[in-house]
Formats: sequence, C-alpha cells, structure tokens
Amino acid sequence: MSSRRRRAPGGVTYDDVTGTLRERTLTALRDPGLAANLRSAGTAWAEQREVMDRDYGFNEMRDRARDIRRANIRALPALLTQLQHRVRENGGTVVRAADAAEACRYIVGLARARGVGMVAKSKSMATEEIKLNDALEDAGLEVVETDLGEWILQLAHEHPTHIIAPAIHLNKEEVAALFRAESNGDVPDDREGLVAHARMRLREKFAQAEMGISGVNLAVAATGTVCIVENEGNIRLVTSQPRIHVAVMGMERVVADWDEAAHILQVLPMAAIGYDAANYVNLISGPRREGEADGPEEFHLVIVDGGRGALRGSEFEEALSCIRCGACLYSCPMWRNVGGQTYGSPYSGPIGAVITPLLEGPSSPGSRDLPFMSSVCGACGDACPVGIPLQDLLVKARARSRSPATTKAGWAFRLWSLLWRRGLTYRLTIVGWRLGLRIRGRGGWVHRLPGPGRAWTSVRDLPSRWPPRR
Repeated sequence: MSSRRRRAPGGVTYDDVTGTLRERTLTALRDPGLAANLRSAGTAWAEQREVMDRDYGFNEMRDRARDIRRANIRALPALLTQLQHRVRENGGTVVRAADAAEACRYIVGLARARGVGMVAKSKSMATEEIKLNDALEDAGLEVVETDLGEWILQLAHEHPTHIIAPAIHLNKEEVAALFRAESNGDVPDDREGLVAHARMRLREKFAQAEMGISGVNLAVAATGTVCIVENEGNIRLVTSQPRIHVAVMGMERVVADWDEAAHILQVLPMAAIGYDAANYVNLISGPRREGEADGPEEFHLVIVDGGRGALRGSEFEEALSCIRCGACLYSCPMWRNVGGQTYGSPYSGPIGAVITPLLEGPSSPGSRDLPFMSSVCGACGDACPVGIPLQDLLVKARARSRSPATTKAGWAFRLWSLLWRRGLTYRLTIVGWRLGLRIRGRGGWVHRLPGPGRAWTSVRDLPSRWPPRR
C-alpha cells in the first residue's frame, strides 16, 4: 500500500498547503460535515463521561492516577533500567533509541535481516510520531494497518484526527466509498456490513504477515510486561500471529508495578471512551516459550526518547504523565471545530499543542504556532484523567514559542498597557471601541474588522454592543 500523506479536510494535503496552521484551520472551518462529525463525537463522549463521574467516582480516581504518573516520571531512569533488565530476562530484546531515525533504522534493519516482506501493524501513536510506515515502505516492505480506523485512513492516505478514534472525522458513506475503491466491488452501506468487509480483507493480511508492530499503553517495570489496550481484537493477532513482534513505546510509558498498572488501565477506558473497561487488555512478557502453543519467536521492545528525556525536571515535566486517552481533545472547543489533522502532528488537541513543539523544538516552523491553537478555557485540564494542568502548560508554551505571533502579541500588549494605565486614554479607547463595533455591526454582530482585527473576525464574530446585552 502507498505511503500516507497528511490531508487537511476537503482533500488538500498538508504537503500542498503553502501555508500555515491558520490556512489549515480556515480550510477545516469551511467543511460543515467535518464539524458535524466532530461535535457529535464530542457530545457522545461528554455524556458517557458524566456516567463515569456519577457511577464510579471517576474524579476521585483521577487523584490517584495523577500521583502514580508523577511518581513514575520522577523515577523514570530507574524504572527503565528495571524494565530493560526484566524484558531481557524474559527472552526479549530491548533497544533504547535516542530519536526517530535511530528507532526506524533498527526496525527496518531487523526486517531486512529476517527476510520480512509484509508487516501487520496495530494503532500506535509512537509509530506515527517516528514516521515508521514511511521508513518501512521506503525499504520495500508492504505495511498494513489492522485497526479499523487506521486501515480506513491508510486507504484514504490520511493521518489520524484523534488519538483513540483516528477516523472519527469520516462518516460511513465516505468509508464505504473507500472500501469500494480498494476492493473494486460492491460493499454494503451499513456499519455492520462495513466492519464485516474490513474483517474479511484484513484476515488475509494477518495470515501473510511475518512481522507484527504494536504500540505500548503501559510497560510494567517489575515484570517486563507490556500492556496494550484495544476494543477490536486485532492487536492479539498482530502480536501473536507473526513470527516477530516489535513493540514501540515512548520512554515515559512505564509504571512500577501491577498495582499502579491496574489503576491506570481502569482509568484509561473511562477517560477515553466512557466505559469502565476496554474489550481487550493484552499483557505480553516476551516471545513464545518452550511448550507454548502461540506467540512470536522474537520479541523486540523499542523505547524512544525523541526529546522526552529533556522534559524531565523542566516546567513541562507534567506533560510526560499523559496516558494518551484523548479526553482533552473531545473537551476542546478548538479541536471540536477543526479536528486533529489541522494540527499537522500525530498528537493533536491541547496535549498535542503542548508536546509537539517541545519534541520538535520551539523554532520548528511546523509546530511553533500550535500553543496558540487554544482558547485556554481550561476544559482540557478538567477532562485530563491524570490531572495535567494543560491550560497552564499552554500559556508557558506560548511564552517559549518563537512564533511571529508571540512578537506581535508582545507589542500589542505593551500598547494596551500604555493606553490603559491612564484614565483619559482608557476611557477614550473604550468609547472608540464601542463606536467602532456599532458602525461595523450588522444585525447585532460584527462579522469583519479591518486591519489587525481582520484575523480575529476571520474565524469568529463579535457582538456589536459592548458589554453584550443579556
């Protein structure tokens, strides 16, 4: 299958857009179908989250989850050393990769050395981050995504819009069209029929795959076990059918013991999908042992730093506590209007706006504007199951950004401070602002402002009276 390219809504690939985060945002806002799909998903998530809060005391569970993850990050070097030792004791191989290039180089080299022709993959944000599919396909391997949403996006040549539900921005009619194009035949239009079609097509690939690649939700240092949560069952096939299993994890995804793992694995589905348990939890502690009927002949754990180590001890350390549930995305008014592909990163929403510039560097032109992709309303911090103060980290990330927006905002606030520190100029600006709004207003709203205000009103309206009438 061909390598995926990043597409903004409306069929424009990110490679084709000259622009910027703003251009991708405007493209997304012009797609009413996208907004409808995202808002529906966000509403459904919010309803299920209320059930978790009411029936299970989810808010109280968050406190312990926060404490566990903070302790894990503080003890990270020792936990990783213990994990590495246990995995090797279990017969597995551990590779510590400093960056994406090193991780991809190892996995591609392993595939070539073992004569692998086809790779079956399960959903993994870490492999999205390191662009592993591109590296494997450049090496001549066939790569098949086996998560239903990820397979849909592979057919569409798109990247995920959400951490947990990658194809949530597409409706079933769009999915049916993709399946028809892939199979060159008739495909049912109903959801059950589409799932059955995907299951049939993917089973053929499972039987042919010689290497399975997965992500890792958690790794338990005490036993060298990787935990992978899913709802479809495809991960069980990816990790047990091929003769080689490669698990790729960010270095922060480790806990000390099973007591901690059990709590996080309970909180994760509550936060992610609003249910008290996932359909499947896979616990893998190495390759197939003598006398066992199934499992891979080889198990390789690739632990990626990719800039994470530098965040320990910094003002952004709390971002490493993330368990990748996607709750902050569903709760974010920005994400619910433009979707994850607009961010141009595997990690979208508030957590993506924080960690992507940190991992790529503050001067990266592709991510330096992401911290400004937020209203800083605090909904993301309230939703986070491990208590990451995302709204505070976004403000800190803005101050750290080397975006032109930072410079412009700095001058604007200096001018504002100069005008508002004196009574006369304060009153004059208020009078001028009110008069300008009334002049520009149509039907009680201002739809377009001149000059610097043009960028503001290109994506939002203002009431023509200030303060607004209630």
